[in-house]
Amino acid sequence: MLQTSSSAEERPGDIASTIASCMRRMGIVGLPRNYEILYEVYTGSNRELATEFAALNGRPTQEALDRLALKYFAQSNRQAIVETAQEQIADRAQEILSLLGRERSSLEKFGVILDQTSNGLGGRTDLSRDILRKIVGIMAAATETTIEQGRQISRAMEDKSEELERTRAKLEQYKRLADTDPLTRIWNRRAFDKRMAQIYDDERSVMFHALVLADIDGFKSFNDHYGHPVGDRILQIVAHLLKAQGNENCFVARTGGEEFALIVEGLSAEATMAVAETARATIEKAEFCVGSTARNYGPINISLGVCMASDATDADDLYAKADQALYASKADGRNRVSLYANLPRGKFTKSWLIYRKD
Repeated sequence: MLQTSSSAEERPGDIASTIASCMRRMGIVGLPRNYEILYEVYTGSNRELATEFAALNGRPTQEALDRLALKYFAQSNRQAIVETAQEQIADRAQEILSLLGRERSSLEKFGVILDQTSNGLGGRTDLSRDILRKIVGIMAAATETTIEQGRQISRAMEDKSEELERTRAKLEQYKRLADTDPLTRIWNRRAFDKRMAQIYDDERSVMFHALVLADIDGFKSFNDHYGHPVGDRILQIVAHLLKAQGNENCFVARTGGEEFALIVEGLSAEATMAVAETARATIEKAEFCVGSTARNYGPINISLGVCMASDATDADDLYAKADQALYASKADGRNRVSLYANLPRGKFTKSWLIYRKD
C-alpha cells in the first residue's frame, strides 16, 4: 500500500519516482488522472480520498479509479474520462467488425467448397457408392463446421454488442457529468457556453431566445460570515428554486461562484421578465434552512438582468448586454430585475463594470 509522505521537504522528483513505482507495483495504468489520485494519497492532502483509495485493497480497477477521479477531480478529469469511453466504443466497434469479417470469410470458404464439389460432380456417372459416401461426409462436416462457427460468432457478437451498449451508456453518463455542476447538480459553464453558441447557429432561433443572468446579492460577505458549508447549501437551494421556475424550454446553469444563468426559449420579452420576476420573488420568500438545527439563513435576495437574443449580435454580445442589465439591477439597489432594452442609453455602456461584485 502507498505510504503517505512524512517529510514536507521531500523533493518532487522523489515523489514522482515513488508514485510511478507504486503504480507499476499495483498494476495501475499510467494515466494523468491516476497519477493525480496517487499524488493526493501520497502527500496526504486529501484524507477522504486516501481512505477510499485504501479501501480498494491495493489492486484498484480502472473503473474504481475513474469513480474516484469523478468524485474528487471532477472538473479536471471528466473530459479525459469521456475520451477514454469514446476509445472503448471505437475498440468494441472494431471487434464487431472483425467478427463480421470472420463470418464472411467462413461463408466464403464454405461457398468455395460447394462450388468445387458441384463442379467435380457435374456430369460424372462413374462415381462409386464409397466415393459418394465420402463426399457426403466431407460436405456434412464442412456444413456443420460452418454452422458451428456461425453460432460462435453470433454469440460473440451478442456479447460485444451488449458490451458496446454498456460503454455507450457509460459515455452518455460521463458526458452528462462533464456538463453538470458538481455542487448544485444543474448545468455548468461548459454546458452553458455550448448552449449559448447554438442560439446564433440559426438566424430563426434568435427571435425566440433570451438570456437571464442572476447573481446572489451580498453572497461574498454571507460566505465569509457563515462559512463555505453554509454558503454551498445556499447555492444548492437557489439552484433548485431557479430550476423549478423554468419549464422544458428553460436551460438553467451555474456559470460560476454565486452566478446563474437561464436561457429562455419561446417567450416574449414581457413573458421572460415575468419568469425572472417570479424567480426573484420566490427566492426572496423562500426559507433557507441549513444543518441539523434547521436555522433559517434567509432572506436571500438575487438581482437579475435580461436581454433578448434579438438585441445582440452574437453569444458574447448577448452575455455582455445581459450582464449590463444585471449590474444595472445591482446599481439600482439590488433584489430587482432589469431588461437591457429598457436601460437608459449610455448609462451602463462604459461604467457598468464598477458594479461587479459586492
